[in-house]
Amino acid sequence: MTHRLRLSRCTAQQVVAAVMIGVSCLTALGPGRASAAEPAVVFSDGFAGELGEGWTWLRENPAARRIAENALEIRVEPGVAQTVKNALLRPSPERAKGRFAIDVTITNLSPPTQQFEQAGITWYTDGKPVFKLVKELIDGKLYVIPGRKPLECNTVELRLIVSADRFTAQYRPEAKGEYLTAAEGKLAPGPNEQVSIQCYQGPLDAEHWIRFENFRITRLDGDSVPATK
Repeated sequence: MTHRLRLSRCTAQQVVAAVMIGVSCLTALGPGRASAAEPAVVFSDGFAGELGEGWTWLRENPAARRIAENALEIRVEPGVAQTVKNALLRPSPERAKGRFAIDVTITNLSPPTQQFEQAGITWYTDGKPVFKLVKELIDGKLYVIPGRKPLECNTVELRLIVSADRFTAQYRPEAKGEYLTAAEGKLAPGPNEQVSIQCYQGPLDAEHWIRFENFRITRLDGDSVPATK
């Protein structure tokens, strides 16, 4: 009985020693070295009464935009990517220096009816649209583009993750749950990069409006993309 008690004490001492060694090693790493830093918000705009700093309008039409209830609402006017009206742009994050996520939640205030009617995030290089992550009506059905992922809800959060030369396009139906990955691939760097929220391909004979909420740019630390399905 005594022999067993000694063995138990010895085992306990070994466990304590191992724990202390582990703590010492973590301490030696210094602050922020033991675990990855939390994502940091670089810019956010809740559209509370006015636009945040740094935005510029492309082909502005003041009569077809408004701020209401902590959101920016833009009428979906006729046009294509090269002629879009009321596109709201700002300088892109410096993706050569890290990984960034651009998020915005969009809601159709009127059901889309036009072929290719769409709203979301567009990436610009030197004043030209080169990539988009949007909710789009194609042949009577809604999709997240790129990836052509079927979408049945009215509200969706879009997330564009960019790094030095790549993108990951993600979305969350109803802005809830885990991010789903629609597509990923190469996004070559270019001069004067900007990110935009916009909508176009709307009808001529009806007023369709898009509600944009909770725009933010976040720097992501670590090597992994946020959880997906």
